[in-house]
Amino acid sequence: MKAEELAKYFDHTLLKPDATRSQIEQICDEAILFGFFSVCVNPVHVKMVAEKLAGSGVRVCSVVGFPLGAHTSSMKAMETQQAIEDGAEEIDMVINIGAMKEGFAEYVEQDIRKVVEAAAGNIVKVIIETCLLSEKEIVEACLLAKKAGAHFVKTSTGFAGGGATAHDVALMKRTVNGELQVKASGGIKSLADAEKMIAAGADRIGASAGIAILQEAKGGGEPPPP
Repeated sequence: MKAEELAKYFDHTLLKPDATRSQIEQICDEAILFGFFSVCVNPVHVKMVAEKLAGSGVRVCSVVGFPLGAHTSSMKAMETQQAIEDGAEEIDMVINIGAMKEGFAEYVEQDIRKVVEAAAGNIVKVIIETCLLSEKEIVEACLLAKKAGAHFVKTSTGFAGGGATAHDVALMKRTVNGELQVKASGGIKSLADAEKMIAAGADRIGASAGIAILQEAKGGGEPPPP
């Protein structure tokens, strides 16, 4: 795959709590330069990112209920509505992981559905935090996301001590069976990592190392240290 094609898999991401305005502006410039699919930021930065990316073709992505998923459903819906009003075109929301593990399927489904409704037709990706779930729970979470009308299931926040694995991506891909797309996120730092995720079925990749990965794809650098 050419580097230009690979770039379209990436949501160029900066979700660190200490991210500054200048750093956010920089990743916007990078996304335009390298042709990434979107820029993914915390809600406070959405309006500025939307202004910065206007007319560029790079989409604006924000997170909701991030990173714990423990917000109430009404708070997640309000956060989604605000992000959309500020210019977000895609929403990456975190499920209530404790409710998922307790088997409260109806609650989890409604939690997702309220975000989908608040997103008003914009793309919703459901972060299920695979490192905290069993395989059975991963499958059920994917099915609930599909039932609730989401567009993607996503592996991880990157804040829970584990990230994407090719095994989990493949399991999610089989489960949604082409009805939803799959985003791999968390710990993807090299071209080999990205290629494994795409081979396993990832339709999108969330990473802060996208530039290094593209440079490696062009033969212009070694993979970064782990």
